[in-house]
Amino acid sequence: MMLLKLVPAETNLKFLKLSKICLTVSGAIAIASIIALIVLGLNFGIDFKGGTLMEIQTNSAIADISSIRKKIGGTGLDDVQIQEFGEPNEVLIRVGQQKGGEKAQQEVVKKVKEVLGSSVEFRRVEVVGPTVSGELIQSGIISVIAAIFAVLVYIWFRFEWQFSVGAVTALVHDVILTIGLFAVLQLEFNLSIIAAILTIVGYSLNDTVVVFDRVRENLRKYKKMPMIDLLDLSINHTLSRTVLTSVTTLLALVALYVFGGEVIRGFTFAMIWGVLIGTYSSVFIASPILYLLGVKRDWSGSTVAKANDKPATT
Repeated sequence: MMLLKLVPAETNLKFLKLSKICLTVSGAIAIASIIALIVLGLNFGIDFKGGTLMEIQTNSAIADISSIRKKIGGTGLDDVQIQEFGEPNEVLIRVGQQKGGEKAQQEVVKKVKEVLGSSVEFRRVEVVGPTVSGELIQSGIISVIAAIFAVLVYIWFRFEWQFSVGAVTALVHDVILTIGLFAVLQLEFNLSIIAAILTIVGYSLNDTVVVFDRVRENLRKYKKMPMIDLLDLSINHTLSRTVLTSVTTLLALVALYVFGGEVIRGFTFAMIWGVLIGTYSSVFIASPILYLLGVKRDWSGSTVAKANDKPATT
């Protein structure tokens, strides 16, 4: 068991001393992320802007991108992007929305198949019309907002409103920074990234609730301990679990990112970032917010207290 314990039991780090710096830096980065989103925008994938996506594999060992581009260029299609995808003989073809509605989108696949013929194998074909893409954008926004609101209500009922505000602030922080990163790097933003964001919300919430649960327990034990010391104690008590969970999750995600292929690379990249930022926000955002808002010492109604208010050895 000692081999699995990444953090010593006697760890006593003063996390809350860094709260002002962390909140200031995180706030500045969040504002920068919003500005990047407004100025640069997101690189929406086919899911959100509509169009056609085709993944092909050529019979030759190395795909001739220029030849494929020339053939498709002769079809008269607008907004065509062709790029290497995964293996040297794999190519990704993106065709934006064509004038003429749903019927024109279906014609795209037919035209591309005609010009490329039997020299390639079509491994994946996705066609999304303008109506569906608009609905997907709306559904994606609603799903993220609904998830954060559900967290607000859940934490409020389970703990207190101060805990709820701290948890939701951390979640909003994670979502904004994730979207900002995709805006800055101009990585493709599609439905799988929405799924990653919702997963990040759940992961970050789990970490935050673990810390808050220990805070609630320590509030019952140490009635006279200064709040800043009590929060530091609670974070240190849960630090080993937090680090172990994050490291094991990252090991799996890095393996998926390296060996999982191009199809899920965007999703796994978002998840890796989400685990890192979610762990950070649980300690350096949620807990400092709780300290700033304060919490009633006797909210639980418990009369159990330590006589000397000294933390027990863990």
